[in-house]
Amino acid sequence: MKSMSCYALLFILLIVSIPDVFAQTQSAQTKNKNNTANKRYLYVATPGIRDYLGFGGHGILVFDMNNNHRFIKRINTRGFHPDGKPSNVKGIAVSVPLNSIYVSTLESLQRIDLSTEQIVWEKKFDGGCDRMSISPDGLTMYLPSLENHFWNVVDCKTGEIIKKIEVYKRAHNTIYGPSGQLVYLDDIGSPWLYIADAKKHELVNKIGPFENNVRPFTINSKETIAYVTVDSLLGFEVGDLKSGKKLSHVVVEGWERGPVRRHGNPSHGIGLTPDEKELWVCDGHNMRLHVFNATPPYQQLTTIPLQDMPGWITFSMDGKYAYPSSGEVIDVKTRKILLTLTDEFNNSVASEKMVEIQFEGNKAVKAGDQFGIGRAK
Repeated sequence: MKSMSCYALLFILLIVSIPDVFAQTQSAQTKNKNNTANKRYLYVATPGIRDYLGFGGHGILVFDMNNNHRFIKRINTRGFHPDGKPSNVKGIAVSVPLNSIYVSTLESLQRIDLSTEQIVWEKKFDGGCDRMSISPDGLTMYLPSLENHFWNVVDCKTGEIIKKIEVYKRAHNTIYGPSGQLVYLDDIGSPWLYIADAKKHELVNKIGPFENNVRPFTINSKETIAYVTVDSLLGFEVGDLKSGKKLSHVVVEGWERGPVRRHGNPSHGIGLTPDEKELWVCDGHNMRLHVFNATPPYQQLTTIPLQDMPGWITFSMDGKYAYPSSGEVIDVKTRKILLTLTDEFNNSVASEKMVEIQFEGNKAVKAGDQFGIGRAK
């Protein structure tokens, strides 16, 4: 009887412990799954400042955003001048459904599979390529020619041209609206910001005129406001995307406008924090970022010194980090520079073309944008 009692006790203990073991196993599996899904990498395409190889060489450099932006790897890319030298990278964008990253250079567009890291195709386009944007469903790209008078609408899967849209004379920056209904087109030979219908692939409106030719710009998530930089202005202007009117003209106070090494205009680069509370504006001459409230009267809040001339600014999707093209990683809340990006040789990395990608396993599940666009809901 005593022996039977021991067996009975062991049986009872086993039955009681099974649920706890099962719960721990499920918890571990959930934790591992969450950790896997929480892989966040910053993809930086180089040469992303003209064709200068001194800012990271040639390829896509990948940094672990969850581990102090530690350098992870370099993905080999194509994109060469006819003489065989690496060509200027003009844009970077991601299609999550196709699990692909796209890099445009002066002459061509290449699609790279994010799992295999192999080039799926590279295509050259008449008139060249500039900074493109991909639809929210990941299937359609608006690819500007290289400061020519048209945009190519491109099938993201095949690289084939769907349609050509004539605008004015110098196609440049492009933002596909978060709604997927409209695309915003920046022709740097014009004081207007153009809008295309994303279904018909034709122009339907324009915003402005602004004080001068439109340069880098950004929009809010509701697609009601555009924040625009223009030639010869250290600051920005604001346009109403619904009425088509210019609303405001804002000048950076306390800093003189001066000559810049690249791009030809004082503020080449503007970003809206994901919560849409602040605007960060580039200042090439003074090598700074100027921070403003994103709502009228657009109060100037502070300025952040950088190690080099900024020609672009974007943010992590959660709004924690700011990424100027000069290579710093900045804590948005404290304004402090946390570190500067470095490659496998411990050399500084700088680029105007970078994007965040989140992964589950080796499959992309979410991607940011090379432009600092609003993400408020």
